[in-house]
Amino acid sequence: MLGWTVTFLVIAIIAAIFGFGGIVASAVGIAKILFYISIVLFVISLIFGRKKI
Repeated sequence: MLGWTVTFLVIAIIAAIFGFGGIVASAVGIAKILFYISIVLFVISLIFGRKKI
């Protein structure tokens, strides 16, 4: 999940260098959403991973 976040962030940076504003906004928005989802999934896995069987 974090790999996709980095991918969209790199796309946003490259698009910003070339001046494509709309693509930058979309790529950054997608990167933010993926980052927050990955953080939530990480916290959930920490919580449920600590349960003893």
